[in-house]
Amino acid sequence: MIVRLVALYLAVFTAVLAALSIGAYLFVGTQYHSLLLPALSTPEGVAAYRQAMQRVALTIVAFDIPLVILVGIASWLLARISVAPWVFAREREREFIADAAHELRSPLATISSVAQAARKGDDASMREALELIAKTSLDASGVITDLLTLARLPSSTLLVREPVDLAAIVFDCVAEFRTRAGAAGIAIESNVASAIINGDARRLRELTRNLLENALHHARSTITVSCSSNAGRAQLSVSDDGAGVPPQSRDRIFERFFRNGAASGTGLGLAIARWVAQAHEGSIALSDRTPGASFIVEIPLISS
Repeated sequence: MIVRLVALYLAVFTAVLAALSIGAYLFVGTQYHSLLLPALSTPEGVAAYRQAMQRVALTIVAFDIPLVILVGIASWLLARISVAPWVFAREREREFIADAAHELRSPLATISSVAQAARKGDDASMREALELIAKTSLDASGVITDLLTLARLPSSTLLVREPVDLAAIVFDCVAEFRTRAGAAGIAIESNVASAIINGDARRLRELTRNLLENALHHARSTITVSCSSNAGRAQLSVSDDGAGVPPQSRDRIFERFFRNGAASGTGLGLAIARWVAQAHEGSIALSDRTPGASFIVEIPLISS
């Protein structure tokens, strides 16, 4: 790719340079011919004119060759800069395909192996197998749904929006997670205040659940959730007291399939959270608090 671009740049430049050089040669030749016109009727004059034009040609060539070399080097650098984003995008695409295949391979393999084993079992084992197959199928379906969501640019046109209280959504989601968190020895502290936004309730629940799921994976003893309104924006904060996000991972934390040391999960939760926030014309960011990690979502309030 780079070689083709360099060849194209050089071909265009060489063609232009050749045209300019020929033009310059003919112009100088015309000027010399005008100056030497009285002497051109003699053999000496013709020889002098020929020698002068040879020197002009050599001068032009001596100037053009280094210029072509310099332009060739510049073309190579320019081609590398031009191709770099394309190469990066292709590499990211290959990684995405490999990660997606890996995520879907496990549940599909589970379904296949359980189905084969259930052929020889009794009714009880058959029911267990069918339950596991159903659960695993839902997991695979969830991964595909998330991938389809992330394949589209975040836009408010993809949402079903209406006035909703973000605090009510956060309150319900926290209630859903309290039992799981308590079983893991983790306390959830919440402080929510009403914040009315024009939002898609289903997507906002998805965002909140993903942030709570992420916090549950990393928290040691406490998860802190808050919802409030400030300066015309609703603000949702979900924090944990875990190990936090290493500096080298902060720029990648919202990437698809990126896991910050978590063995479980698909690695799509935070990417989906960012998609939902951006679709609501909002934002999500990882704060600088330590220890632990704190994710802050901001979405515009409904204008009064």
